[in-house]
Amino acid sequence: SGDGSGDGSGDGSGDGSGDGHQGGFGNEVKKWWDSPEGKDDVKTYTISLIFALALRFFIIEPRYIPSLSMYPSFQVGDQLAVEKVTKRIRPQRRGEVVVFNPPASFREMVFDGGSEGKKKAKEALIKRVVAIEGDEVRVKGGSLYINGEVQDEPFTAEKALYDFGPVKVPQGQLLVLGDNRNHSLDGHIWGFLPRSNVIGRAVYIYWPPWRFGNEGMF
Repeated sequence: SGDGSGDGSGDGSGDGSGDGHQGGFGNEVKKWWDSPEGKDDVKTYTISLIFALALRFFIIEPRYIPSLSMYPSFQVGDQLAVEKVTKRIRPQRRGEVVVFNPPASFREMVFDGGSEGKKKAKEALIKRVVAIEGDEVRVKGGSLYINGEVQDEPFTAEKALYDFGPVKVPQGQLLVLGDNRNHSLDGHIWGFLPRSNVIGRAVYIYWPPWRFGNEGMF
């Protein structure tokens, strides 16, 4: 009795009902698709999608801070707007915060043959431009020197506990360092960054709301 009742009602009513609803939904979608309103909606959605993708790939994109290498300027969890227009108009400037694809020297350093190392080797990085092509750079006694002049860097977490250089930045290259100087895997370890690797320039924090702003980004 139990088997007859359960199987009969489940197969008969359940399948029939499902096919009916599915057909009805499909007919409604087709009707909407063929209608003038549907065609207008599709056109609007398509234009909106193209605009959003163009905005994302060519003008501005969001980025997330995963570590403390740029502390205190950025904290873990900060979400930034990164603009991509300026790099097409002029070269990067000292003091700007840039997001970039890691250079070959970084990828070779972190790739250990495992999946985690492979993933890390491909992740975009964020650092501050401290020197541009032609600059002579040196870190000594905790301070950064560019072309022999000590730099005022109020955005750093602390004085550097390492010495670096002097080195001259080659043509088409940048030297980038983390604001958290003693806790950043950056240019003083893996070398220079090709300008062509730069994705864009960080312009402001938009999340969380209480961190909104662009202090220390320029």
